[in-house]
Amino acid sequence: MTDTPADDPKIELRSDITVELVKSAATDSDVLFAARVSTAGEQSLDELKKDPERSKGLINYLMRDRHGSPFEHNSMTFFVNAPIFVFREFMRHRVGWSYNEESGRYRELQPVFYVPDASRKLVQQGRPGKYVFVEGTPEQHELVGDAMEDSYRQAYATYQRMLAAGVAREVARAVLPVGLYSSMYATCNARSLMHFLGLRTQHELAKVPSFPQREIEMVGEKMEAEWSRLMPLTHAAFNANGRVAP
Repeated sequence: MTDTPADDPKIELRSDITVELVKSAATDSDVLFAARVSTAGEQSLDELKKDPERSKGLINYLMRDRHGSPFEHNSMTFFVNAPIFVFREFMRHRVGWSYNEESGRYRELQPVFYVPDASRKLVQQGRPGKYVFVEGTPEQHELVGDAMEDSYRQAYATYQRMLAAGVAREVARAVLPVGLYSSMYATCNARSLMHFLGLRTQHELAKVPSFPQREIEMVGEKMEAEWSRLMPLTHAAFNANGRVAP
């Protein structure tokens, strides 16, 4: 990477993304309670556990025939730490999601920035709607790393100069790039999460192909791993029915 003056700010470069399940009220039984009330009224948990195969079949039926509302009676809250450009894609998902993100108006933003690692495919080939990404050359990876680091250092140094001069945080933050890491809490239910996963992950079982940006797919994969442990029957039915949200 290029030499920088001694007074340049220290910055942290990362390629990973953090997703933590911080709280949840989400089980397969939540789906069964909601579905069976329409025909059986209120039921106890013991009644729901009496016939596991019947419960599994009901969840699969609901998923297959797209009876979606029973999958909404649950909640998962995730803490996500990722580059800002990931959040801007994430917040396209509005139905069934709630967000609270850290604010550059109220706190000084930390110098943590995203640089893709060697596994990240860099080159897009083909026209919009019909393209693929392929591996970058070592020279391209070096260029990306050097250019991003130089840009981040300059942007953060400018941000610091404005803060030191008394400029408000909400104004000074305008010079920072979307590769800056931010954090948020994101709360959803299983139905809204399934819709997110259908669009933001690639999967061999998906009936409808999706071509997500890799960085938001990394978030989706980590969320899915947590959800699959909470609601294994619902997750299995999602996969068995083409990963299409009901």
